[in-house]
Amino acid sequence: MLDDTDRRLLRLLQDDPARGVGDLAEHAGLSVAQTQRRLDKLKDTGVIRGTRAVIDWRAMGWTVEVSLRVTLDKTQQNAFDELLAAARKVPEVIEIQTFLGKVDVRLYVIARDMKDYQRIYRDHILTLPHIADIEALVHVATVKAEDWIPV
Repeated sequence: MLDDTDRRLLRLLQDDPARGVGDLAEHAGLSVAQTQRRLDKLKDTGVIRGTRAVIDWRAMGWTVEVSLRVTLDKTQQNAFDELLAAARKVPEVIEIQTFLGKVDVRLYVIARDMKDYQRIYRDHILTLPHIADIEALVHVATVKAEDWIPV
């Protein structure tokens, strides 16, 4: 269970993941050793899964985002496994989610422009196995996107 000090450390890390242990310790009112032990525990228990660079793919020229809602032909025994394995191999598919309900899988696809998206769709998406139906939602704007959680 997390205590107030753990939550304070998590808030500090969310605000600035590049903070060093010394800076975290100072702002949390702990010693460096105490802070390191708490961070190690948060990592060991899976609360902190890692630290990474977040690259803005839009700044690198990827301007089209499409959410593809896929319904599978579930009469095929390995439909999910085979589709997921094949979709993982498409570099432009940057997120894959599975669902219970009418939609089985959501593929989040990025492309440089609409011509590039058409190529990806024809050459890679339409060749994925066991697809019964696809609904494409072209992204227009992001209203809210938070990686920060209230702790």
